[in-house]
Amino acid sequence: MAQGLDVIIVDDDPSVCQTLEEIIAKFYAWGEVLSFTDVDEAVSYCLNRDIGIAVLVIDVFLGEKTGFYFLDAIEEAFPSAHEDAVMITGYASDDVVDACVASGINHLVEKPVKAYALQLGIRAVVGKYLKFAKKLMKNPEFADTVADL
Repeated sequence: MAQGLDVIIVDDDPSVCQTLEEIIAKFYAWGEVLSFTDVDEAVSYCLNRDIGIAVLVIDVFLGEKTGFYFLDAIEEAFPSAHEDAVMITGYASDDVVDACVASGINHLVEKPVKAYALQLGIRAVVGKYLKFAKKLMKNPEFADTVADL
């Protein structure tokens, strides 16, 4: 079972995965940082997790598949997958931006990735969960209601 809010990276380029993992590991303290170069392996991993919440750092183009395919594939287990995604692309064309907006993705970072841009996107996702956790801790009745869902 997950003990924190993990970051899951999916990029078909192993060197990009490694670089992203190194950048994120320098500042991320709320869970594990995991990376995948195979989309299907990442989907399988996500669908078999106990908890369907994570920060998702996903490349737009993943070989023959896309980051949007990945998010759609895990959406049943990760209902907020699109909101919790930081998309990465080599070129933020109008089509890529429009696809992100249409999919409910609020964070898009261009390669080469600037560490601060990645950190801000990830912290924005983490922030909503930290605020929610504080509400649960301060209000036991609300926590009981959430637990019953």
